[in-house]
Amino acid sequence: MLKPIIWIGSSLKDLKEFPKEVQREFGYALYQAQMNKKHHRTKPLKGFDGVMEIVSDYDKDTYRGIYTYKLGVNIYVLHTFKKKSKKGIKTPKEEIEVIKQRLKRTKEIAEGK
Repeated sequence: MLKPIIWIGSSLKDLKEFPKEVQREFGYALYQAQMNKKHHRTKPLKGFDGVMEIVSDYDKDTYRGIYTYKLGVNIYVLHTFKKKSKKGIKTPKEEIEVIKQRLKRTKEIAEGK
């Protein structure tokens, strides 16, 4: 049985603005997550327990999708964004703040608050 996907905040709207190739890759990575598998472009997001990061490079740009799978039976997509920082591979601080806020709200939703 596939785990349901719940989109948090503007994550789905933002994903729909990505190139079609990136959308397909993210879609397949999330499908694999629904089947309790890990896509080859998915890795744990440092500093977060149970939060995964999908990384896709396309036309000299990097796109990222952040989701969690440890809150009940759902996959929660917390954030999707195009990485703008040209300094290293680290996730920009402002994106980490969005992830933290959405993860906090998602935990409240999962707990029925």
